[in-house]
Amino acid sequence: MSDSPSDAPMPSLPEAPMHGIQPGGGMCVHLELAWGAWRRWWLKRFCPGYVAAMQAKRQGICPDCPGKSLGCRGEVIDSRDLKFFRNVCGYSFAPEDDGFRHRDRWPLARWGLGEVVIATLISLLLSVIVSGLMWFGLPVWLGSILSFLILIGWLFILSFFRDPERTIPSDPYALVSPADGKVTHIEEVSDPDFPEGKALRISIFLSVFNVHVNRAPRTGRVERIRYFPGEYFNAMKAISAVKNEQLWIDFWDEALQGRMRLKQIAGAIARRIVCPVKVGDQWHIGDRIGMIKIGSRTEIYLPINLGAEPIVKVGDVVHGGSSILLRFKSRSAKDTPAPLA
Repeated sequence: MSDSPSDAPMPSLPEAPMHGIQPGGGMCVHLELAWGAWRRWWLKRFCPGYVAAMQAKRQGICPDCPGKSLGCRGEVIDSRDLKFFRNVCGYSFAPEDDGFRHRDRWPLARWGLGEVVIATLISLLLSVIVSGLMWFGLPVWLGSILSFLILIGWLFILSFFRDPERTIPSDPYALVSPADGKVTHIEEVSDPDFPEGKALRISIFLSVFNVHVNRAPRTGRVERIRYFPGEYFNAMKAISAVKNEQLWIDFWDEALQGRMRLKQIAGAIARRIVCPVKVGDQWHIGDRIGMIKIGSRTEIYLPINLGAEPIVKVGDVVHGGSSILLRFKSRSAKDTPAPLA
């Protein structure tokens, strides 16, 4: 860590409102929303009993949902309709009333199932085309190469959206990695949002071959979420922390009596940040809290006065939810900021 702290990277564009869990939008989101609209029409037309039963189980109110601009108009029949609006919609379902919770146990990130389905359909279509061309005279060797490339592309999409289980450390003073990837920065930075105007910054670069699901680095309560549109430079470059699209999550660690910040920073390829959490959520260390799609950066900021001792060094490869980045010294609650109301 540097003796003279540099300034913390700040986004170059102003904060923007969030209208769903993937604020940057995207083709796959809009295709899934169109599918959802058709599904709701079908259910209301042919399964009115199911619709009535689910509406009776639906909890909360949502008179003016911020997600309306993306297609959420209060037509929430079951939990599938909350997939993209869970963080802005007032409706919810009790766990026992959610008939689709089993999808969270699949080895693929639920937020990427649309991309997986679309990639599968495209791969099947391309395979049929190649088979047809081989029927009409395309050399077998060339058709075999094309089929192999299609298979590799499909397997890459499956691999990218994989979501393996992780063994979460039980150490109460451990801070685990929020992402898979390579540690690129461990430094003290100047940041007015932290006590004494200083924070410890740990930055992790995620390549396209890493798991891209983000996990909670500590148990805490979400206090504030901010979204900043931006550019899409290579996430390996330092400028990405300033210019790129990013989302900040401030959370309060009750055990340490300290506020921390998690940053999700988009990369150059798919450019999509997913954040399903909302203010007031209580998460536990290692919980899945979102993802960044295809090449990105994840950063954690924490107060210097928490007495953290880094376990990793720049260049180390870490795994989200299981690798310990640092440990905190046992401390009292004095001289710490109060949680936000």
